[in-house]
Order: sequence, then C-alpha cells, then structure tokens
Amino acid sequence: MTVPTLTERGTHRELREHVAGLHSLLVRNELVTWTAGNVSARVPGEDLFVIKGSGVSYDSLNWEGITVCDLDGEVVDGVRAPSSDTAAHAYVYRTLARVHGQVHTHSPYATAWAARGEEVPCVLTAMADEFGGPIPVGPFALIGDDSIGQGIVATLENHRSPAVLMQNHGVFTIGPSAKAAVKAAVMAEDVARTVHLSRQLGEPIPIAQADIDSLYARYQNVYGQR
Repeated sequence: MTVPTLTERGTHRELREHVAGLHSLLVRNELVTWTAGNVSARVPGEDLFVIKGSGVSYDSLNWEGITVCDLDGEVVDGVRAPSSDTAAHAYVYRTLARVHGQVHTHSPYATAWAARGEEVPCVLTAMADEFGGPIPVGPFALIGDDSIGQGIVATLENHRSPAVLMQNHGVFTIGPSAKAAVKAAVMAEDVARTVHLSRQLGEPIPIAQADIDSLYARYQNVYGQR
C-alpha cells in the first residue's frame, strides 16, 4: 500500500492527536515492544478511520504518524504508510457499526494464552465486570489482508467480551471509543497475568454464570460516575 501525493495534509488533526496520545498508554502499561501494536479510531460521521503508521516509533509518534484511511483501508490523508493491520481494522469498522475504536498488542501474558490457542477462563470478578465471561480465542490468520478482521468479527460479533486472542498472534480489542479499546487491552493483559499466576498454585475456581451476569450488569450500568 502506498501513500498518495495529496495537496492537503492534516485533516482530522484533533482525532489524530488524540489517537497518537493514546499510544503512550500502551507503552506505559508494557503492552507493546519496539514499534509493534496500534490504536485506531473511527472518524465520527464519516466512512473513515485513523490508525498508526507502520513501523513508526512510539518515542516520536505525533499526529503526523497517524494516517487517515477509508473503510476499504485505502489512504485518504497522511505522510506515513498505515499499519499492516489496516485491512483488519477496516473490515471490523465496515462490519460492526458499534465499534469506534480498536487496539492491537502483543502483550506478553495474554499473547502467551493466544500461543496456546486457549481462552482465558472467567475466574475473576474483574473479568466478569469488563469481559462478561472468558476472553475468547479467534482463529489463526495471516497478516496483510482482512482475514484477521474476519476472525475478530466472527469471534466477537455475538460475544460480550471486547477482547479476542487471535491464535498464535496476539490481542485485539474493540470498543465504543479508542480509549475504551485501550482500557480493554490493559485489562486483558492484567487478567491474563493473574489467571496464569493462579494456575501455578492449582486449578482456579470458576464463577457461576448467574454471578458473572450480575457482576457484568452492575459494572456496565452502575459502577463509576454517571
């Protein structure tokens, strides 16, 4: 994919600045290494989204490192070639209207579960709160086209979890905003680590489905400031 020569640069700058800033949360929470990983956000009211440029360093990332694409993954504005995951993000945005933000990481504990092709079981109240059940595993798919996006949609379309562990790859999260997707990525790594540690001590105790449902409803509808 090549970046076209455009006479206008800097469209949707406020959103691009916001998304550039969110990448610092991936670094701060140790979810990414080197230049891997990305955050994207749907442009409100337009068939566009913004996404991190491919191979752009987090240390130097600013709004110019965020590229504007259409929902076919084609570049509309930007000076950087977009992420190699652009086609996957585009497919999710085209298919799931409720999604306004996406994140991809290779965070170590959650990705270790992905390498095993094993879902993270719902054995923590924090999991019931955020994910409404286990964190599911999606199918193996090669990078470069929309195969990953198809796997994400097939796995999450009728699932309460905003996170999926794509087999042998890593974590993909969705949300009603880019910040919500970042939160889901942070929480996915946190619970993947805790459940792994608990299994070193023995078999974790599952939470009953009725209690998962109750915890999820409370957290989604009552918890926090309204």
